Amino acid sequence: MFRDRSDAGRQLAQRLLHLKDQQPPPGAVVLGLPRGGVIVASEIARELNAPLDVLVVRKIGAPHQPELAIGAVTDGQRPQVVLNQELVDALGVSQVYLNAEIAEQYMEVRRREQFYRGGRKPPPITGRTVIVVDDGIATGATVKAGLEAIRRLDPARLILAVPVAAPESLDQLRDLADEIVVLAAPANFVAVGRFYSNFDQTTDEEVVALLEEAADRNSPDSTSRAPVDKIS
Repeated sequence: MFRDRSDAGRQLAQRLLHLKDQQPPPGAVVLGLPRGGVIVASEIARELNAPLDVLVVRKIGAPHQPELAIGAVTDGQRPQVVLNQELVDALGVSQVYLNAEIAEQYMEVRRREQFYRGGRKPPPITGRTVIVVDDGIATGATVKAGLEAIRRLDPARLILAVPVAAPESLDQLRDLADEIVVLAAPANFVAVGRFYSNFDQTTDEEVVALLEEAADRNSPDSTSRAPVDKIS
């Protein structure tokens, strides 16, 4: 369905063109979930002439089953914890374990935010249209935490944009966003990666480069700045 994440982002951007150069200022801001969601988000931000930033969300793994998400933590400028209480109760997860995991993942959220942004401040959210972007939704746990965190910052409008998602996960997210833009929600959904020809793992370095590029593009003096050859 998609060649890669950049292709998915360009296709999504066509569904969001009504937000381009949104008036009155300050307009829309695009938030990508690292890592893969930032590649998709960067194409949308470029097409909409909008700022790009990260929305870092960390999974809380179950005891002895770290890949099984029982919740998620995000900063989003205000700490937010979302738990799957049914799963927590079913597994008998103790409050001591939860407290330790939440503290550890929150520290990791802050570390990653600082690393990705390179000292730049996050764009203001209050009163703006905010587009939260990922490369796909399977269970929806991380996206749910991200949306709830952003909602607490009082955006004018909150939009979730994804190339592909599991239908049942979308149903659980509809009350958290003012609008959901999704290109495909197939009934036979198995995994996000099966809908991409190239679904290689995204690196932290790619995320940092895209955020730096977007920051340069949206800086006030970007139009008058002479081009500079970058040496990696």
